[in-house]
Amino acid sequence: MTALPLDTPRAALVDGIDIDAVAAMVRGCAGVSALDGGPFGEIASYLPGRTVPGVAVDDNRIRVQVRSRWGVPAADVAALITAALAPLAGPRPVDVAIADIDDPPAAQAAVATPEAVSPWPDAVLPRPSVPQPGCER
Repeated sequence: MTALPLDTPRAALVDGIDIDAVAAMVRGCAGVSALDGGPFGEIASYLPGRTVPGVAVDDNRIRVQVRSRWGVPAADVAALITAALAPLAGPRPVDVAIADIDDPPAAQAAVATPEAVSPWPDAVLPRPSVPQPGCER
C-alpha cells in the first residue's frame, strides 16, 4: 500500500457523510450568510488538521447551525437546507438551527457622527448647523 502525501486532499467522511459536501451545500442555500459553530464550537466536525464549524454528523443525524441573512424567514432557510441535504443525508434526519441573523442593511450602513456621541448621556449636544437655502453665513 502506498501512503498519500500529507498535502493530498481527501474526502472528509464522518460516518459515511462527506463533511465538505454538506458544508458547501449549506453555504450555497439562499438565505444562509455563514455556517456557525456556536459560541463554544459545540457544532463542528473535527477533521485531521482542521475544523468545519456549523456541521456535526453522527450515526443518527446531521446537525447544521447557520447565520441567516436579514429578511429571510427562518422556516424558509431551514426548509431549503433540509431539502438541499436530503440526497446526502439518506435516511438520517437533518436538524437545522439558526444561531444568528445578519443585521438589517440600514443598520450596517449607519455610522454615528462624532458630534452625536457623548460620554455623558444627559449632556445637551449642539446641533450641527445646516445651511438653509437663501441664507448666508
